[in-house]
Amino acid sequence: MISTHRVIYCTNPECTKAINPIENRFCANCQTPLIRRYLWAVSQRQVNLKPRAKVAQRYEVIRHPIWLDTQPGLLPDIRDELPQEILPYLQLYQQRSHLPQVYGFHDDILLLENVPIDEKGNLYPAIANAWEQATALRQVYWLWQILQLWIPLSELGVAGSLLVAENLRVQGWCVRLLELIPTLHAPSLQQLAECWQPWIITAKTPLEQELKKILQKMFAENPHLEEIANQLNALLLSCAAELPLTVKVAGATDTGPQLTQNEDNCYPTSSDDQDDPVLTHVSMVCDGIGGHEGGEVASQLAVQSLKLQIQALITEVASSNELVSPELLQQQIEASLRVVNNVICHCNDEQKREGRERMGTTVVLSVQIPQRIQTISGKQSENAHELFLVNIGDSRAYWITRNHCQLLTVDDDVVAREVRFARSLYLTALNRPDACALTQALGTKEGQFLRPMIQRFILDEDGILLLCSDGLSDNNLVEQYWRDYSVPVLTGQLSLEEAVRYWINLANQKNGHDNTSVVLTHYRVSPKEIIPITPTFPLVEVQQAPQPLATESSDLHLLNLNLTEPVVTTTATPIPEKSKVRQKQWFLLGGFLILTIGSLALGFFARKLANPNICKQLPQQVQTLCPSVDNK
Repeated sequence: MISTHRVIYCTNPECTKAINPIENRFCANCQTPLIRRYLWAVSQRQVNLKPRAKVAQRYEVIRHPIWLDTQPGLLPDIRDELPQEILPYLQLYQQRSHLPQVYGFHDDILLLENVPIDEKGNLYPAIANAWEQATALRQVYWLWQILQLWIPLSELGVAGSLLVAENLRVQGWCVRLLELIPTLHAPSLQQLAECWQPWIITAKTPLEQELKKILQKMFAENPHLEEIANQLNALLLSCAAELPLTVKVAGATDTGPQLTQNEDNCYPTSSDDQDDPVLTHVSMVCDGIGGHEGGEVASQLAVQSLKLQIQALITEVASSNELVSPELLQQQIEASLRVVNNVICHCNDEQKREGRERMGTTVVLSVQIPQRIQTISGKQSENAHELFLVNIGDSRAYWITRNHCQLLTVDDDVVAREVRFARSLYLTALNRPDACALTQALGTKEGQFLRPMIQRFILDEDGILLLCSDGLSDNNLVEQYWRDYSVPVLTGQLSLEEAVRYWINLANQKNGHDNTSVVLTHYRVSPKEIIPITPTFPLVEVQQAPQPLATESSDLHLLNLNLTEPVVTTTATPIPEKSKVRQKQWFLLGGFLILTIGSLALGFFARKLANPNICKQLPQQVQTLCPSVDNK
């Protein structure tokens, strides 16, 4: 049936007039933000549906196979037994920045969400169509992302998805797939090279010759993925280093209107030293777990100690004349996390904290590594624009430009666990009473059980990295209001510090049930400074809406992981490296010494937090090394 009156339903179950015109942003009755969920309909048979046709009285066909769910508050058809063909979607859930996810079914049609479709129902461009207009850096960045996806998709028999040009879409910097395409036989790197060949022929001049060399290695009889990945990575960093990089950062934490204790901590804040050399390289948000005298101590310890660990790492990398591989940098960051984790865990053991009383913290951490490298034009650069993003728990990171807002992290909660282990679809798991309970946090278990998600990005455009605790991210506030509070910063109409205050005020007004921490980092690679202008229009005021029903904080429900379950890889495909033995030995030895010394210092610092009088128990000559404390 074809409908002439286009409507969308409010998702608020208490709304008495849920039907809204399709163009509304908020429900006309209750002011709840309206959700537009565009789906990709996958079918093995020929389906002929005209635009505006209604399917199952809820799905509006935009143009097949793009459907709009006009009743997103209702569960779709979900089968009790999950078909074998959808398992790769579930097992690759942590690659959701690049891959779609299963939404549900309609008869024999598979419905996918998180598809590369914009807010108006239009597909993002195919990489082949966007290639010639892209910068040299973005061209090689797209190829690097595809190579990163090659191994995880190959392991699940869907690497053929990377060989279909129309299946590869680009949303700005990000390569995204429309669907996963299974193949009977594993495709080869030679086949991938054939797919790349027409693009490389038309690549920007500085890249063409280097990319052709990489292509030749891919066409070899026995291509070595490690060598190809290393060469592509070096080219990527050489291109990135050609651009300037200006960084501004601001952050703040707030107790919230309904609480008296703040268990959040973040770095930086306005009280931090503005001349700190790591100020523009490190930012983080930690949301403590364990209540008063627990969560606040864990989050404070994590922020201060991780800053010291990462500062030492950055110093070592910056002093190196040789390129350090992404894999090795990820290993060093993970080692730093384990050191801090074990210090907090040791505090728990000393204080005999058990179960939910064990203190811990979520963490979302960004590290901008200033590697020294020779640019593609032959100049020496002090920064290769690498950004590493780490998250444990449910604190989040978003990348915001003038045109897009992209969630970069995946929560460590029960929902994600059930999907990753292919036990449930996302919407089914979301209806569990423990859906938002955390499955891991920093400090609650020994470091060997820690599974941080570490991702690596290249800064190739002006944008804002927003890190926040769930006081802001709950109820999808960032996704709803990013234009109102971030675009003015990018256009010079609002300072970063003002934007931080706006975000926190929004969280207190719309959520209000938790502490809120926000850190904004403005990365600018455009050569010209933005000239601030006086706004000619007021910022969008937050529309009043009914307060959401109070829910128990997920911080109170840290679950025990079932350690017998298989561990799903949390990072993109590691890039093995045949680096010089001397380089690797130097770097690993230096890292070991840093972490060893750091762990001793952090252990002492942690005990000091738990027992401020510990210095008085040490020999007199050692007491002089202790941080000063008030003697009472």
